[in-house]
Amino acid sequence: MSIPSRLSAYLEQRGTDYEICAHRHSRTSVESARAAHVLPHQVAKSVILEDDAGVVMAVVPADTQVMLREAAHLLGRSGLRLADEERVAELFSDCERGAIPPVGMAWGLPTLVDDELEENPEVYLECGDHERLLRMPRQGFRQLMQDARHGHFCKALAPAA
Repeated sequence: MSIPSRLSAYLEQRGTDYEICAHRHSRTSVESARAAHVLPHQVAKSVILEDDAGVVMAVVPADTQVMLREAAHLLGRSGLRLADEERVAELFSDCERGAIPPVGMAWGLPTLVDDELEENPEVYLECGDHERLLRMPRQGFRQLMQDARHGHFCKALAPAA
């Protein structure tokens, strides 16, 4: 699968420089990081949230989870919850399930980016399939996400039992 046309057009329109990094097939953003030999904290993953006001994309490091209350507070919303898989598949029909690019603006979605991502010298983004990541320098990521809302709303994932 190639990069979704919405994503490539958005990146081109914004003048974003990036490299495509191929890796073995993975199922999750953390697995993608391992397969690409990068730290999971450098991989931006998208989490689709919704409430009665609509859908929003939260972008956090792959080794974290969204704190819903904090995200809702930053957005001035209430009742945010994880969107169900069918809703996500419908919104991102041009992407493989579970490989949603963390660039909601390309799909017209309000986007909230956790500040922790911008602490990395490079950021890697899922790009619509389970075998490639986009790599860009911190400044390129900042420019790409300049129109998104920013704040701190993630926490480390609990260790696997």
